[in-house]
Amino acid sequence: MKLRSRRSFLAQTAAAALGSLALWGAAAPALAQNYPTRPVTLIVPWGAGGGTDATARIIASLIEKDLGQPVTVVNRTGGSGVVGHAAIAAAPPDGYTIGLATVEIGMMHWQGLTELTGASYTPIGLVNADPAGVQVRADAPYKGIADLLADIKANPGKHKASGTGQGGIWHLAIAGLLRDQKIDPTAVPWVPSNGAAPGLQDMVAGGVDIAPVSLPEARSLIDAGKIKSLVLMSDKPSTLYPNVPTLKSAIGSDWQMAAWRGIVAPKGIPNDVRDKLAAAVKKAAESKEYADFMGSRGFGVTYAAPDAFGKFMAKSDAELGATMKAVGIAK
Repeated sequence: MKLRSRRSFLAQTAAAALGSLALWGAAAPALAQNYPTRPVTLIVPWGAGGGTDATARIIASLIEKDLGQPVTVVNRTGGSGVVGHAAIAAAPPDGYTIGLATVEIGMMHWQGLTELTGASYTPIGLVNADPAGVQVRADAPYKGIADLLADIKANPGKHKASGTGQGGIWHLAIAGLLRDQKIDPTAVPWVPSNGAAPGLQDMVAGGVDIAPVSLPEARSLIDAGKIKSLVLMSDKPSTLYPNVPTLKSAIGSDWQMAAWRGIVAPKGIPNDVRDKLAAAVKKAAESKEYADFMGSRGFGVTYAAPDAFGKFMAKSDAELGATMKAVGIAK
């Protein structure tokens, strides 16, 4: 090829490449504006049939109305939540794979199970929080949380508690409360269980004395008159049991702990895709259908927009880490 012809060929090729880039750049916003053009997958890190799965499925059914595409829930279990959370983080950042992150994302890395944290995701919206309560048997002599705490302080090791595995959210709830009240966090020995239900049954049977689980989980036994709730670890009263005092009103404590769930996406999704997802999640979380569904199960309805949800996850992570260190279960 002659030199002049070669230069002409290169010039034409470069011009064509630049033209393609320009067209791609112009098309990119259009592609985002048209999102979604195919079904969306919502990953749940926990098994089918549980509260997290139920929450994911009602959210999926509501946001697909706004998005105009099916939203399919996929359960990715294993590794105490690590498998599912990792799958969300590793998905392509295009908005076609999102997930329902849970409070465990602020716990797993402290246990050395993963390097993932809340900061590993694009926050879309907090949709649920169920604060811990402090439940005791109905015939327990304590009139309120102050009486129980005084007895724990005077008799360390006397009271046993249960409601989840060692280092689980409800274990950290009671340990954090003790630490907040300048009581040794190990003063209440923890008896591991496979969840709130067996922990509560063990308490009713006399095997343990305290079940620091959520009010929805304790609901049937409270209504049956077998247990009573002394306090709620929240800044707001429960809609389920408004007469249960908050820690703030009972003893002036600002300590809070809750099991929470929120929609997240992989890091790096386009801002306008994030905004479209966030708008759909906000509409769903604030809908009467969602409130009725969650209320029928006793689950708390709490919404936070992306930025606020990101700050919420960071605060939850810090509090969980400090408590896990205090009870000697952080790596």
